[in-house]
Amino acid sequence: MGRFLLATERGLDALVLRLGLGAVMFPHGAQKALGLFGGAGIAGTVEQFAHLGIPTAAALGVIAAEFLGAIALVVGFLTRLAALGIAAVMAGAVWLVHLEHGFFMNWSGTRQGEGFEYHLLAIAIALALLVRGGGSASLDRVLAAR
Repeated sequence: MGRFLLATERGLDALVLRLGLGAVMFPHGAQKALGLFGGAGIAGTVEQFAHLGIPTAAALGVIAAEFLGAIALVVGFLTRLAALGIAAVMAGAVWLVHLEHGFFMNWSGTRQGEGFEYHLLAIAIALALLVRGGGSASLDRVLAAR
């Protein structure tokens, strides 16, 4: 199991995908974990999720997946696990919040809520990383070589 989590081949494709997904997810995770970028921090996020009927343990899992998962993607550590966590969070967000608002993002600000197109892109990138692994310049590659 450990070999599968770390196994990866050299490749700029996976590097670009994991840096891109990590960079996009980090601010969302930092909002939830640290209260940065106008976020609520851990306590506030857990409270917000409780209003959606999401238990504390699941809320903490979302925070960890978005914050720690984003950092793990950037450095390429346990890339597949981090990608799986982010894919699960994005799928949950679509199902619980964004599905009712349709496909498109609310670019004009004229509708209530946001669509799920962003989430589908994040899921697709995460799935590619699940298949490919961390690629070049990843800690996974260094650890797998040992």
